[in-house]
Amino acid sequence: MNTLILGLGNPLVSDDGIGLKVAREVKARLAGRADVAVEEDYWGGLRLMERMVGYDRAMVIDAVWTGAAPGTILSLRPDDLPIFKSVSSHDMDLPAALQLGRQAGLELPDERQIVVVGIEAEDVVTFAAGCTPAVEAAIPRAVEQVVRMLNGDFAARPREPAG
Repeated sequence: MNTLILGLGNPLVSDDGIGLKVAREVKARLAGRADVAVEEDYWGGLRLMERMVGYDRAMVIDAVWTGAAPGTILSLRPDDLPIFKSVSSHDMDLPAALQLGRQAGLELPDERQIVVVGIEAEDVVTFAAGCTPAVEAAIPRAVEQVVRMLNGDFAARPREPAG
């Protein structure tokens, strides 16, 4: 299957850059795999949906805020978290963008083949190049989870226990 792994975030805002960091590590681990594209981006909504066109599966890696302990890793669907719902009048949330893309006849992954690997953030307001310690410590575990899901049951929805 043709798979897109996309790390999201802002590299200048502490834990918000975690998706980018995990994607870079995953890309190094998967070098040479022709069936997997590992990329980085800073957008959501329509642009995120457009990045998925032509892929059979898509995995988005991003910081999330669910109230879990910082560094907790979650596997979710786009509908699972309000963080994927945009409040901007210039764009739309990912679920709405996917629905629009499907209505327009775009070749998008089936909903069961889109997963969000979310890393619980602690600080998403401080301008800093690095993540907080708990979130930084989650990088190796998140990389392992992405690779495990890619090579196994992509549609599984494991939740890593906090701690």
